Formats: sequence, C-alpha cells, structure tokens
Amino acid sequence: MGMGRAGSYYPGAERLISPVLYLLVLCTISCVTHIGEGQVQTPQCRIQKCTTDFVSLTSHLNPSLDGFDTEFCKALRAYSACTQRTSKSCRGNLVFHSAMLGISDLMSQRNCSNDGPTSSTHPVIPIEPCNYHSQHHHASQPGVPEHPRPTYLFCGLFGDPHLRTFKDHFQTCKVEGAWPLIDNNYLSVQVTNVPVVYGSSATATNKVTIIFKPYQECTDQKVYQAITDDLPAAFVDGTISGGDSETRSIWILEKTPGRHVEIHAAYIGVNIIIRQQGRYLTLAVRMPEELAMTFDETQDLQLCMNGCPTSERIDQEGHLHLPMQGLQQAGLQQQARAEAQRGLFTLESASSKCREQLEVKDIYFHSCVFDLLTTGDANFTTAAYNALKDMEILHPKRERWHIFPNSAAGLRPFSLLSHALLVVFLLVALL
Repeated sequence: MGMGRAGSYYPGAERLISPVLYLLVLCTISCVTHIGEGQVQTPQCRIQKCTTDFVSLTSHLNPSLDGFDTEFCKALRAYSACTQRTSKSCRGNLVFHSAMLGISDLMSQRNCSNDGPTSSTHPVIPIEPCNYHSQHHHASQPGVPEHPRPTYLFCGLFGDPHLRTFKDHFQTCKVEGAWPLIDNNYLSVQVTNVPVVYGSSATATNKVTIIFKPYQECTDQKVYQAITDDLPAAFVDGTISGGDSETRSIWILEKTPGRHVEIHAAYIGVNIIIRQQGRYLTLAVRMPEELAMTFDETQDLQLCMNGCPTSERIDQEGHLHLPMQGLQQAGLQQQARAEAQRGLFTLESASSKCREQLEVKDIYFHSCVFDLLTTGDANFTTAAYNALKDMEILHPKRERWHIFPNSAAGLRPFSLLSHALLVVFLLVALL
C-alpha cells in the first residue's frame, strides 16, 4: 500500500530517472575526457561546466515534494541557456550534442516551457575557477569548504616619484632607471624613472611594464607596456583580454584614450590603474595579500613590499623637506637663484594651486607642493589628485586613506620659521 500510494502521488517519477542518470553519465564522461586525452572536449568548450551546474541545481530536489516541477524546469532552462552560450565553441563536440538531446527529452517529459525563470529559489552560486573573488566570497554555500575573506593590499606611485607601499608607508625616492615595484609568483610590475629637472635628484615615471604570469588554464602569459605618449588599450600581443571565449579571466578597460587605462585580472583578484598626466605616468595597484607574499629570497627588491633602499630616499625617515630649503641649507645659492628664476611657483602659489584640487592637507597635498616647487610643472597637481582618487577606489581600508604630515609616514609640517626663511631666501635670490 505504501509503495502504491507513493507511485500514485507522483505519477511519472520513474520516467525521470533515466534521463537524469543519462545526464549524470554525460557529466562523468565529460570530466574523464577532459582530464584524460582532451580529444573529445577542448578547453574552450564549457559543456562540462553547464552539465555540472545542472546536476548541482537538481541533486537536492525531491520528486515527491511540492514545487519539484517548477524548480526542475528552472534548472533545465538554465542548462539550455548555458549550452546555447557555448554552442559556438562546442560545435562538433559529441558530449555537447548528447546533452542538447537530453535537455530536449527532459523538457518534453516535464512539460517545461522554453520561456520562464532560470534562477532557483535556492540558487547555488557557481564558483568560477578563474575568478579569485568568486572563490573567496561564495564559500559559505552548503558543501563548499570555508575560506577566510582575503586581505587586500594597495600600492601607488606618482609624481617625483612618491611611493605608497603595501604597508602604507609613504616615501619619496630617486630610483632613477628601471626598478621592480612588484615581483612574485603571479605578477611582475616594473617602472622606469627619468630625471625631471637638470641638476636635481627628482625623477618621474615614463615607462611601466606589467607581466601577468601563466596560471593554470586561466591565462597564458600577458605583458602590458606603457610609455610616455603611448598608453595602449591592449597587451603587447595585441589582445585586450585573456581566458577562454566564454569567461574572461583578465581584460583591459580604456577609460580615457591615451590617458587612463585599467587592467582587471579576475583570476588573481588584481586591479591596476595606469594614467598619464603631462609627460609622466602614475600607477595604482590592489592585490590580495596571500598572493603578494608568494615570492622567494631572489625577489626581495620590491618597492611596493619593502620600500625604496635607504640610498635612494629623498625624504628622511618619512619627512620631506621643501626643495628650496635644502638648497639654502647646502649653500648652493647660485643654483637656487637659477631654480627660482626658472620656476613658476613660490610656496604660497604652489600651495594655492594644490588646494584647487586637493582639499585635505594630507601627504598627497604636500607631495603636490613639493613637486611644484621642484619642477614648476602644474601637471603634477593633477597627478597628485588622480593618485588620491585611485587610492580611494582601490585601497581596502577607508580609515587609512589619509596620512598626515605629523604621522611617522608623512611629511614634516611646514613651520612658520621655515616659511619665513624661504620667503627671505627667495627675495635675496631674485635681487
């Protein structure tokens, strides 16, 4: 009697077993084939993922419970849509065509309409193997191993150049020539700095080279290179993205032609912003800490990780003196006079210019003043402003956005005595 009632409660349930088992076998064949010789399914054909997602969406459903038809039809429509999206890359694939027939058979048996919702009431969010964010932010699903939320780090370089390290230390450095900012198992970022003003130690970045290293099946090696007046919207090989035809694991986004480019590497959770302002480039990077720490002792020279070598520092333990003060203290009056005649800014006018775009008098404001007094180039004002905005976009901790001059990593505050000495010196130099 019990078995009879169950059969009459959901008539036709036994007819469902065969097609579902058929699809499970297809998934198994697909997985084995992919792991084996790779001749039946190419890496570009994603029918294996479509089948696996369908099995995940339906494995918990019970034909004897209310709502089974609705949920099963939703999963079937999602399965059908997934196969349609991969139809171009799966053309000629036996598993793909078998799956299509199986879907058609099941939809006919369950009287599923082709039109309708495809999301389940209790959706299982698929975890993309080439999406770092997906792997770490959807790990709370049933049956999925728990992963701690990743900690992200920020590094920025702009202006003279001014460096903000992964540890939020702020430095101003010479570092003329080619220097590595980042160098680990996943990513390499190198900058080249050239002198800005004759007779000064000030340099600025005119070349950026970024190497995304090969990673599993997510991407081959991708190289991006930018130089002054050539900020391309493509990698060196001419492509604008990487990964298979269905899911991009890395891509370039051109925000402003020739002036602003962003690179998103989803497979390692990295975002990079590159800009050109005037004749020089700025760079901002956000990266997961666990990946940034994957390097060996031969990769210890990383400016973002360890800061600039002491011999390359312009600031003194984080305190940055104004360039005119340094010249006066060194007794180089002739050079100071030439600088004053050439430059367009006094301390007052430089501060006023920087206040036009930088409202908070933090390290970005004081770096702006320093750069204007050093170079006389007003483009450094916008460079500091953009560096601040890029930091606000990428830096994970809002409470650390602003570093002020009286902090250990900031600049030495401008005292009234320093102001007075500078004004007197400028008047003497101009006589």
